[in-house]
Amino acid sequence: MILISEANSADFNTIREIAYTTWPVAYGSILPKAQLDYMLEKFYSDTTLTDNLNNKNHHFLLVKENNNCLGFASYEPDYLGEKILRLHKIYLLPGAQGKGMGKLLISEIEKIANQLNQIGISLNVNRFNKAFHFYTKIGFECIGEEDIELDFGYLMEDFKMFKKLS
Repeated sequence: MILISEANSADFNTIREIAYTTWPVAYGSILPKAQLDYMLEKFYSDTTLTDNLNNKNHHFLLVKENNNCLGFASYEPDYLGEKILRLHKIYLLPGAQGKGMGKLLISEIEKIANQLNQIGISLNVNRFNKAFHFYTKIGFECIGEEDIELDFGYLMEDFKMFKKLS
């Protein structure tokens, strides 16, 4: 049985394990290893996850099958003061991909967005990440590009995507 539940700080190790397992598969051919290691530490440290949860209004969801956690997502309602829900992260373990769990997580996030009277969902995806095709297939539109500079000269080269809710 597949179950989606809200995560809390007790789930940070699970979230981190999924990220550290998934990122090398998703980004290993896109980003240099040093950048990958830097970003994982920056985005998934206890300090960052705690700040996201407690101070930045991020919410985390876990997707489990038979009590095994296979993925997570994080989102923020009212992003930048607008009635837009921001999907910050969604990752599934490589063995769980292609089985509809990503669609289930997105569907749950759409339901939450509708309950919170959000007009749409926004996200960024790396321009070279095959997940771009997943997002277009489920109704997201590419609305632009954004380059985000990180420390050490690292760069996030993203497509900006949006899905209008009805």
